[in-house]
Amino acid sequence: MKQLFLATAGLLLLATACKPPKMDTYEKNLEVPGHEWSYDYKPTFEVNIHPEDTAYLYNICVNIRHTDAYPYSNIWVLVGTQYPGDSIPKEQRVELPLADITGKWSGSGLDDIYEHRIFIQQRAIFNKPGTYKFTFEQNMRQNPLPHVMNVGLRIEKAGTRQ
Repeated sequence: MKQLFLATAGLLLLATACKPPKMDTYEKNLEVPGHEWSYDYKPTFEVNIHPEDTAYLYNICVNIRHTDAYPYSNIWVLVGTQYPGDSIPKEQRVELPLADITGKWSGSGLDDIYEHRIFIQQRAIFNKPGTYKFTFEQNMRQNPLPHVMNVGLRIEKAGTRQ
């Protein structure tokens, strides 16, 4: 009986040690009110990283959905990242290209609506478990920024850490 208990406990321990990551892909998109992205609207996304997720690398993307009437070939955003245990987010200004030099939209399109998935960091590391908070703020001269329908965050597993 004691050997059976030890064998069961050993198998349970082995299964727990080898369990897959909790997060394979995170994706969430939020609608921009009135399809006009103002400085005041700062979409925020909270991603919970479990201890087993820290063993992997991740690609981080911003999703942008806009109409054909969007007046620019890019969009500048301030990306705020708040790490678990930190009270102040780290902020970075990032350019998101939406069209090539000829003005052709680079995202996928359906009629007059275009969707873009733009990498802002590849092979990112989440060093510690906990809740990571990402905030996007439009940083263009025009306010509000017209014809932006949705803003989103996508985080996808990109491989194991070495």
